[in-house]
Amino acid sequence: MEIKALSSFKVPVIAAPMFLVSGIELVVAATNAGIVGAFPTLNARSPALLDAWMAEIKDRTQGASGLFAANLILHSSNARRDDDLNIVINHRVPWVITSVGSPVKVVERVHAYGGQVLADVATIRHARKAIQAGVDMLVLLTAGAGGNTGWINPFAFIEEVRGFWSGPLAVAGCLTTGRQIKAIQIAGADMAYIGTPFIATPESMASKDYKEALVNASADDIVRTDAVTGIPANFLKSSLLQQGIMQVDGSFLPKGDGDLANWKTAWSAGQGVASVGSIQTVEQWVEKLHQEWRQATEFAAR
Repeated sequence: MEIKALSSFKVPVIAAPMFLVSGIELVVAATNAGIVGAFPTLNARSPALLDAWMAEIKDRTQGASGLFAANLILHSSNARRDDDLNIVINHRVPWVITSVGSPVKVVERVHAYGGQVLADVATIRHARKAIQAGVDMLVLLTAGAGGNTGWINPFAFIEEVRGFWSGPLAVAGCLTTGRQIKAIQIAGADMAYIGTPFIATPESMASKDYKEALVNASADDIVRTDAVTGIPANFLKSSLLQQGIMQVDGSFLPKGDGDLANWKTAWSAGQGVASVGSIQTVEQWVEKLHQEWRQATEFAAR
């Protein structure tokens, strides 16, 4: 895969697809601002609605310099997996991000229309398996990432993967400034995968309370647990306490005992949450990241 020339992005960022957060407005705003907008297909609550979302996103991003991406959850528990893939293919989505499952069956069908496949990976073993499946870009989920998270330090992860993969790399985990984007590029990555700041925007589908909680949070307010989804993920402590998933003594419900239907109020966030600071538009966030990244690039070139 040849990444679209980085100079054509305002800043080399993918607005991470976030469950119950990323919708049409966030994707369109991100793509039109010059980065890659992305959303989980499950955020459209039915295949018919997903089909309508795809058509609207394509219509409203005509001529945009960026791209948009659809995120497919490939685990067998996702009853919509095949239907959503068919819709993605019908709309010839430029980038398809695969999560929680093997991308083998996705790669051939997406490549057939000229699309490109990205795979979320949290371990070296899964990185190697994704490469064998023929993906075009790896997304390294590193320690501190919001939502489903990894445990490996980003610099260690990038370095080891670069020992066997020369293709495109994106990195997720605590990236909230342009300086950090430049840092991972110097370390060997190509793009940043950023979620938490874009939750606290008018364009996101997050609730007002969720956004305000992010504005007021720090790294000490982030808790990593598998008690919500069965997969290790990072959440705001206050939302876990409110749900009863976490007790005041710091203990959790046994994995699988929680009512997963209530995870709408188990609010995801990454350890870089303190950088959010205020509610800003997607365009304002992209401009901020651009200015910081440009300044860091100039500093690194001295």
